[in-house]
Amino acid sequence: MEKTLPHPNQPDTGPGRTDLSRYDNSWFNPGPRWKILLWFIVNSVTLNTYLPLPVALKRFVLKAFGARLGTGVMIKPGVNIKYPWLLTIGSHVWIGEEVWIDNLCPVTIEDNVCLSQGAMLLTGNHDYRVPTFDLIVRPITLRTGAWIGARAIVCPGVEAGSHAVLSVGSVATRALEPYGVYQGNPAIRVRERTIS
Repeated sequence: MEKTLPHPNQPDTGPGRTDLSRYDNSWFNPGPRWKILLWFIVNSVTLNTYLPLPVALKRFVLKAFGARLGTGVMIKPGVNIKYPWLLTIGSHVWIGEEVWIDNLCPVTIEDNVCLSQGAMLLTGNHDYRVPTFDLIVRPITLRTGAWIGARAIVCPGVEAGSHAVLSVGSVATRALEPYGVYQGNPAIRVRERTIS
């Protein structure tokens, strides 16, 4: 009788295995299907594009889809927002090129926050401890004056305190204290932010 060998990168014994055939996120319902599909199209032609469209149009489109926006919000080209109806943005916020707001649940961005080029706000993850690889969603809050550097990543459930800084390419996996400057992966506090 011929024995089937396991894949060389998969042990045939151990404490457990991932079984993606059992993955079920049917509980997750961010909105009606028609709205999600319509937003996918509108997002790709108004926000996630390099067409030279007026920022006022981008703000109008976001508000029409349920985003709550303050005044003076700047939105650069190539921005991708998952579900605007789960997004709250304060006044005088800057959203740089290729920022990705993957808001599977609420994201709150307070006044005078800067998201630099390619920054990512990720509200979703998976539970790697269970075979079914369950979806986990946790909100993100960026307090007044926070700055998320270019290509930096804010992970699910993180709150960036007032005027906190996440340096270029860093990954925030836990709360950032007010006026702290954070760097690395995972990001650690390296100094105090002073504003003269």
